[in-house]
Amino acid sequence: MTQSQRLKYSFLITLAVLGIMLGLSYLQNAGIISETLFQYVAIAVAVLVVVINGVLRRKVKP
Repeated sequence: MTQSQRLKYSFLITLAVLGIMLGLSYLQNAGIISETLFQYVAIAVAVLVVVINGVLRRKVKP
């Protein structure tokens, strides 16, 4: 994987996280999910992004 590919994947991950957070915020404001569930899902998404970023960083060839 090249640095430009990693940049493209990082950009896609950023858009996906933004979409997930906006969706969760909408669901919370609509009363479908509780604030506690929102926090748990947000933390899980953040941990998943950190793990994915670490894997992508290891796959970049110098």
